[in-house]
Amino acid sequence: MAYSISRRALLRATTASAALAGIAKVAPLHAAPKAAPGAAPLTQNRAPLAPQPFQPLPTGAIRPAGWLRRQLEIQARGMGGRLDETWPDVGANSGWLGGTGESWERGPYFVDGLLPLAWQLDDPALKAKAQRFVEWTLASQRPDGMFGPASNDDWWPRMVMLKVLTQYHELTGDPRVLRLMTAYFAHQLEALPARPLKDWGKFRWQDQVVSVIWLYNRTGDASLLELAALLKRQGYDWQGLFADYPYRTKTSKQAIGLDKPDIPGEVPEGLKDPALSVHGVNNAQALKVSPVWSVVSGDAADRAAIQRQLGALDRYHGLPIGIYSADEHLAGRSPSQGVELCAIVEAMYSLEQSLAITGDAGLADRIERLAYNALPATFTDDMWAHQYDQQPNQVQCVHGPGPWTTNGPESNMFGLEPHFGCCTANFHQGWPKLTTHLWMASADSGLAATLYAPCTVATRVRDVPVTLRQETDYPFRHAIDIAVEPARPLTFPIRLRVPGWSQQTTVLVNGAAQSVRPDGGFVRIEREWRAGDRIELAFTSRPRAVVTPEGWTSFEDGALVFALPVEEKWTKARQRGLTADWEIRPASRWAFGVTGDPSIERIERAVGPVPFSRRSPAVVLSTRLVPVSGWDIVDGAAAPPPATVEPSGDARTIVLIPYGAPKLRVTAFPAGAPSRDVG
Repeated sequence: MAYSISRRALLRATTASAALAGIAKVAPLHAAPKAAPGAAPLTQNRAPLAPQPFQPLPTGAIRPAGWLRRQLEIQARGMGGRLDETWPDVGANSGWLGGTGESWERGPYFVDGLLPLAWQLDDPALKAKAQRFVEWTLASQRPDGMFGPASNDDWWPRMVMLKVLTQYHELTGDPRVLRLMTAYFAHQLEALPARPLKDWGKFRWQDQVVSVIWLYNRTGDASLLELAALLKRQGYDWQGLFADYPYRTKTSKQAIGLDKPDIPGEVPEGLKDPALSVHGVNNAQALKVSPVWSVVSGDAADRAAIQRQLGALDRYHGLPIGIYSADEHLAGRSPSQGVELCAIVEAMYSLEQSLAITGDAGLADRIERLAYNALPATFTDDMWAHQYDQQPNQVQCVHGPGPWTTNGPESNMFGLEPHFGCCTANFHQGWPKLTTHLWMASADSGLAATLYAPCTVATRVRDVPVTLRQETDYPFRHAIDIAVEPARPLTFPIRLRVPGWSQQTTVLVNGAAQSVRPDGGFVRIEREWRAGDRIELAFTSRPRAVVTPEGWTSFEDGALVFALPVEEKWTKARQRGLTADWEIRPASRWAFGVTGDPSIERIERAVGPVPFSRRSPAVVLSTRLVPVSGWDIVDGAAAPPPATVEPSGDARTIVLIPYGAPKLRVTAFPAGAPSRDVG
């Protein structure tokens, strides 16, 4: 293909093409497994990029097993694999398939999760669906380097499709991806000065820098670093915002201008700062800003700044499920405020990227808290319906007023596209990208267990094929068995993350106890590994009652948050093709309080066919709670837990189940006055 680009850009593209020919000369940490011939090697960061402790393995190197595979199969049978059959926005008329339909972010969002899901399950039908989007996109590039639907020239949706293409290249090694990205980035470097980032792209510039770094590590084209710097200059200054964080209370429409009608011909208020700087999904994507930029800057202060962001969001807007409230804008600490599903999956991806760059084991703890609590909570068991907003204290899901900062009356209903369809398209990345980041390569030519779930890893260490088989029911259990199977005896280090909640950790290799002295949250074992070697890993955790500064109590054990399941009465609001919209009303008492220092008993059960389901919870907690009065529904939701409540009965034994299972629940409880304790 001939490209009509400037001489300067043509020189850059030519330089990059020469660099492409030398990709094989880059010393890899790990190459892609032989099962994926031709896939791009995993490389260290090229100079002058800063080195990082971990690198994600190429997409496809990790396959789900056990309960995680069952969860991904549920997603494939539900909207994750069949959304295009019932929702025109990602169907055959999508602009990202050459049609005249939706041509902005929804097609890229959908395939960003569909593509890794298809390869992780090795599902030919899903691969064919993803391939159609990829083929059209690769063929859509125009002579100036631009690609995608001609009906819009917004930089933002292309940032998402670049994520898709990088994954596709890792799976297939298709050289067309590198050619498209090289020409597009050359075009963008020329075009951005006159047509700068705006709106969503301005606040999400860091997502493209991830792709720019990815390509630079494969081509060495120096102009890519120039582009990264330009994106940062034009992008929103997230680090500056959090240096002296101003947004410390629940957002109001008046504070961000959304109480005013949009004026024709002017930028809508919702696309201006501060509306976009307090937007929940923007903040989730911005969690990766400082670590990603530290790869370019080499500045340790940049790398560490994510802790300042997380600290401010936790302090002023934190919820007991590991994320802040944002429905759709930041909304304070009340557990009756919601958080958008897009924010959950984008925060997971940002933290996964940040974990690789920083090596901070605490970020892995937070990823698991999101993945094993907030993510499953917002879906029906069959993943054919989802919410836009979920609430930790969610006592009804009905069409009507809610405590939302800026969202509408359908926000916490379950359905095809409640309130707005972005989450319908975007939620698909959550489980597949968690799978992709369970293990990573380490900078010393080793492997690191960064997150825990059952899986199989096929990779190479110093060009020797190595397979890992990880068997576990984590997070429902705290024991993990890892079979290490190198093709020949090989000495290399394996790092095992020790969760921050583990009170005692034991590690056995072939039955022999190992010294457990975590360094930065990881135990490092270096030895000559042989086929048949086995690692047994066990964590100890006691169920705990956690009290917030406001005096609210929640219950946790390991990576799981637990909730009181409220009996649910489901009513179909309307049929939506292959799915439906639903309202849920409470059919049992939900207003309970905690008395004194509660004793808690852990009870384990079998992990059911639906891992997170109220019908068959894999582990429960039993404790004593007291029914209370004075805690009512206000603005369509449970009021914030009051400081003072009166008992309305005797304390009783209550069974709490994993937060992700019930759709009506109470997670944060007020302190109840003492009452007579009966069985």
